Amino acid sequence: MAKVIAVSGEVYLLLKRAKRPDESFSKVIKRSLEGTSKLSDIVGSKTISTEDWKKVKAKIKKTEAVTISKLAG
Repeated sequence: MAKVIAVSGEVYLLLKRAKRPDESFSKVIKRSLEGTSKLSDIVGSKTISTEDWKKVKAKIKKTEAVTISKLAG
């Protein structure tokens, strides 16, 4: 039996972003509450653009280089 709940606009946007194309909002909430969300859950969901992902990868690579340099002394 369906129930109606009210959420803020901010929460709605978060749910909408987490929602997969074939998924209901109820399933998004259930998945989130069960703690079964993984990074692999958003693969292909266009949560991040290819351009932004390349920027993230470059930043990670730079940070790794700095960390390795610091550890090497």
